[in-house]
Amino acid sequence: MRIESLNVNAEWASPDQTSSDAWHFLQDGPHPGAYNMALDEALLEAAPTLGRPLLRFYEWSEPAATFGYSQSYAEVARLTPLRPLIRRPTGGGLVPHERDYTYTVVVPPMHDWYRLRARESYRRVHDWLRRAFDRLGWRTDLAAAARTGAPGQCFVRAEQFDVLRDGAKIAGAAQRRTRNGLLIQGSIQPPPGAPARRAWRAAMRQAAAEDWSVRWSPFAVPAALRRRAEQLATEKYGHPGLSKCGRI
Repeated sequence: MRIESLNVNAEWASPDQTSSDAWHFLQDGPHPGAYNMALDEALLEAAPTLGRPLLRFYEWSEPAATFGYSQSYAEVARLTPLRPLIRRPTGGGLVPHERDYTYTVVVPPMHDWYRLRARESYRRVHDWLRRAFDRLGWRTDLAAAARTGAPGQCFVRAEQFDVLRDGAKIAGAAQRRTRNGLLIQGSIQPPPGAPARRAWRAAMRQAAAEDWSVRWSPFAVPAALRRRAEQLATEKYGHPGLSKCGRI
């Protein structure tokens, strides 16, 4: 099914679309997994209209698992008992969402992050996490090189620049770059003794403000964008068995 282009400029265009240090911030509540993935895709579609990067924190209203857009549903379903099992709009492997900290970064094409190579944008977002944890007195490191592990499972193996705690991977991410912008979806699997979710979120914003002079502006999801996300959740992400080419 073909969907007409979403035009929400009049509702939520940024008054300052040129400042690279001005970011939107979305503190989102718990949602079903299909809606969480759908909203991220809707935000990516609308990234040029955002005019500035957006950081979204969100939660899950029920245990779930997500997997990369190119993975086989049947193969992934054998790796975890978690349901629902939802295909992400980004790549990567299987990620459980039971008690993890999840976040999304959406970057419009006019911002310098968009022009980075995939490896460099991956390193940058995870260095951001590392700096946030440092502010909480909790030491982490970035993986110097990839580590082999069970194929298809994100947290059983590590990619270069993943976040490590005492040598074990605790954070990974997946990316997707289109003409509309860059989407980064990240997950932290907190080990015992990790900083609380609220403290980590505050430290993320503080790190960006102090290290990059980011100015944060609260973002409220407008009605048109919410409707688009609900449509994607129903017609696309509610059907995880769709092939990677399945689009509406």
